[in-house]
Amino acid sequence: MSGSVPSAEGGTAPLTNNTIIVVLGASGDLAKKKTFPALFGLFKNDGLPKGIKIIGYARTKMDQDEFHKRATSYLKNKNDDPKFETYVNDFKSISSYHNGGYEDDESFQKLNSELEKIEANYKGEEVNRVFYLALPPTVFIPVAEHLKRNCYSKKGVNRIIVEKPFGKDLQSYRELVTKLKAQWTEDETFRIDHYLGKEMVKNILVLRFANMALSSSWDRNSISNVQITFKEPFGTEGRGGYFDEFGIIRDVLQNHLLQVLSILTMESPVSFSAEDIRDEKVKVLRAIAPVERKDTLLGQYVAANGKPGYLDDDTVPKNSNCPTFAATTLWINNPRWEGVPFILKAGKALNEAKVEARIQFKDVTRGIFKDIARNELVIRIQPSEAVYLKLNVKKPGFGMGAFASEMDLTYKRRFEDMHIPEAYESLILDALKGDHSNFVRDDELDVAWKIFTPILHWIEGKGTGNDLPKIHRYPYGSRGPEKLDEFINGYGFKRINAGYVWPVTNLASL
Repeated sequence: MSGSVPSAEGGTAPLTNNTIIVVLGASGDLAKKKTFPALFGLFKNDGLPKGIKIIGYARTKMDQDEFHKRATSYLKNKNDDPKFETYVNDFKSISSYHNGGYEDDESFQKLNSELEKIEANYKGEEVNRVFYLALPPTVFIPVAEHLKRNCYSKKGVNRIIVEKPFGKDLQSYRELVTKLKAQWTEDETFRIDHYLGKEMVKNILVLRFANMALSSSWDRNSISNVQITFKEPFGTEGRGGYFDEFGIIRDVLQNHLLQVLSILTMESPVSFSAEDIRDEKVKVLRAIAPVERKDTLLGQYVAANGKPGYLDDDTVPKNSNCPTFAATTLWINNPRWEGVPFILKAGKALNEAKVEARIQFKDVTRGIFKDIARNELVIRIQPSEAVYLKLNVKKPGFGMGAFASEMDLTYKRRFEDMHIPEAYESLILDALKGDHSNFVRDDELDVAWKIFTPILHWIEGKGTGNDLPKIHRYPYGSRGPEKLDEFINGYGFKRINAGYVWPVTNLASL
């Protein structure tokens, strides 16, 4: 069809039948809240291979009924489908549970026996196995090694899906990837950053390269600054001990927001193939210098509005210097983006839930409209997916005054009856197809860690000298540290005039 986007070419063949998916860490929150609901969504929409079987694997001892209860506890009947319960029961019928350890051959040999029993009923010689590691990083390597040694199919395709975090800094990442690649090839490995599966992140590629109106102004000559923002309205909620090991930079900036930045700033790939797309992402990331201390603002939330502070969490060390808010400014040293600040902001316990990219264009510098609001293109990733362009238009009436309005594409209004798949659904489907386009390549992660490792070591007292960064306290439920506006404005950001409203219902207010 004319104008359609060609499908991405995967480096490996799609799996269409004779496939088993093993979810390791099946008793954990990630599997319960994300992995199994995604598998159910694909199952319900015929997105899984024919005759698929799903095996949950974890240390926890539980019977099949308890496993099915956990695996289906987060399934939602979003559209009041009368067949929902039938789908759930059918999903249970293809799912089973096997418990075992993560660091002994015997457990994995028993798992392999279970796989072989299922595969004995498959027609044809080829049998495929997909291993999804919904596990903490401390057991990535032993599990990967035991799977390769004991559960690797000699009769078909094997794939391993690995969740973040991939290391804690450049050195630990390189140690991790070296050990993983000793067992599994890059073609067999799918590293998930679930932001790459989000509808609006994938849409950036189309917005940028399928619209001359945007691509012709997509550079330092037209753009003043870019902000990529991640906001959560809740704190660590009793999981502070886990969060304290990583902090907001590792949790959000180094992966999710940096992925968004790379797609916003990469050059046009020569094709939709996975490697061509990932090559361009790596090129632009290599042009980014490590984050400097002067370009960083860090914060930690304190009790307010009836909510406890970060240090009030009993699982958090009382003297923790771990930031729950971070704003860092990156600079891309290439001809397209030289001098444009890219501000990455992320925080917990803020005033709203929001993830967006905000591209602010330069001022109109001459002529009759030189003192008006800047244009902004906003890509709202979640919630309420949207793209809107803030423009200056004539105020209705006899005069020639201008005011800020917008061209608005809000997905829930424009695509009322269209199903937008969850990120994990898209990514698991891509892994089954063998399409690496929306997964993170090893050299991409290496460059990402180079950018953030110096600032992480400074926060943790591993840098040169003994000075530690100042951690600015901010109240639970606020916009962040008090110095946030000063920090952002220092890079040339200008807030749209205070009179800006949407939608316009009263001209007298303009």
